[in-house]
Amino acid sequence: MSDMSRSGMDRMKENLKALKQTVIGSFLRSGRPTSDRSRAAVMFNNFFLHVQGVKTHVNTLRPAYTLGLGLASFFLLMITTVSGVLLMIYYNPSIENAYNSVKDITYVVFAGKLARNMHKWAGEGMILFVLFHMARVFYTGSYKSGREFNWLIGIVLLIITFGINLTGYILPWDQLSYWAFVIVANIIASPKELTDSLGITQYFDIGGFSKELFLGGLTPGKEALTRIYLFHIMLFPILLFTVLGAHFWRIRKDGGLTKPENFLTTAVDGEMLTLPEKKGGIFSTNKTYGLMELAKGRTPAVDKDIENTVLSWPNLLLAEAAVFFLCLAAVVVYSFSVDAPLKELANPLIPENPAKAPWYFLGLQELLSYSAFMGGVGVPGLALLGLALIPYLDREQEHVGIWFSSQQGKAVALRAMAVGAMVLIALLVFVINFGWFRTWWPNVPQLLITLINPGTIWVGFMIAWSFIVIRKTGSTRMGAIALFTLFLVSYVILTYVGTELRGPNWDFYWSKSQWPVH
Repeated sequence: MSDMSRSGMDRMKENLKALKQTVIGSFLRSGRPTSDRSRAAVMFNNFFLHVQGVKTHVNTLRPAYTLGLGLASFFLLMITTVSGVLLMIYYNPSIENAYNSVKDITYVVFAGKLARNMHKWAGEGMILFVLFHMARVFYTGSYKSGREFNWLIGIVLLIITFGINLTGYILPWDQLSYWAFVIVANIIASPKELTDSLGITQYFDIGGFSKELFLGGLTPGKEALTRIYLFHIMLFPILLFTVLGAHFWRIRKDGGLTKPENFLTTAVDGEMLTLPEKKGGIFSTNKTYGLMELAKGRTPAVDKDIENTVLSWPNLLLAEAAVFFLCLAAVVVYSFSVDAPLKELANPLIPENPAKAPWYFLGLQELLSYSAFMGGVGVPGLALLGLALIPYLDREQEHVGIWFSSQQGKAVALRAMAVGAMVLIALLVFVINFGWFRTWWPNVPQLLITLINPGTIWVGFMIAWSFIVIRKTGSTRMGAIALFTLFLVSYVILTYVGTELRGPNWDFYWSKSQWPVH
């Protein structure tokens, strides 16, 4: 063998031995992260990692501050997406085959039941964690300091999350999903109650038009299922990932997550985190500069001290990995323990009794039983408007990044929770036992019931209580805490009542064992 051939084979052997390092190096571009500079370069130069900052504030990595709720919401979305793609292989979106295809997925396809369960529970878990994340952002005042618009983006994400779960709930086309579909269609048609009361339906039937547009006809059928499937696999995912990208981008542009002005590190922080090798912030005695260390502009990230930060590699990535594996483990364990429901094939001639919307809309269904328009449009619209206006009506910039802002904030939240729960429960007990205007005066005008019902009375109480708090404390932040807490209390109580305490004909029962047998 010639010297040239031998040297070529030697180089091939060396290349094979170094294959692992070269593959990793090609992914990381700057090589293995063995120094502060290379760790920063990994985050900055990598397409998948550069959405996060090179450095992360210590406060962001404290579990007690963020609770990992935003990350959990995102990772549940990823689990839902991957499992949904697998389900698309077997699902057939037609009223003739939808139900049977779901049965095949559940009972015939290998690991199909697990995939369907994971898709179901990860999606609904996402609703809970988005709400929890929203509560964390609110109670830490993280909608301030230039982050007001990102709060609005978060509300849009919440709406899309509800929408994508609802459309997925309908796709099995069993009795449960079909009659939930009917209820949602009736919610969409709820403005007809108001137009009927005003006598203008024949000229302006926005409720009927919206329902027909949603269904593709007058009743749920093949056109409706096709539209729902299109919404679920295309329209809502495109909107969700687009708005989510804007949400992440705004977090970066707004300087990362909020933190207290007078932030102090503790010994626990040093034990949990890998601190940078440099002294005095990011600069060593012999200063070196990289593009990722320079910033120019007028955002909250500029002209701020960079102390109390650590490199995102490995600190942030380890935290994210821990949250991901916790989410994945929880979804898998729950999916093995609890199966996604699947009832009989949808039959328009045999209504479910009680016919219920998905659990996350049962609070609306409870309000709907008092007034179709206020329960379906008025109260939800006012709730969303109130949430959207919070950062613009509460302009106090003190105590940002601190849970409840102060001890006073904790007291306001607890008082609002206790008082709100008592008032709402008392209101529901009164209505369940004594009825409302229609029970007392059968010929009462419908417009009066639309304007004055338990839902509108509760909204009026929420607004009045927040103004009382503002006047008593002299703080718009305290008023906002009271209002938001009342919103959470009402969502939880109304959802519980609709889920557990409403039975056939939407009557009240303490337990399902009390339901009439037929």
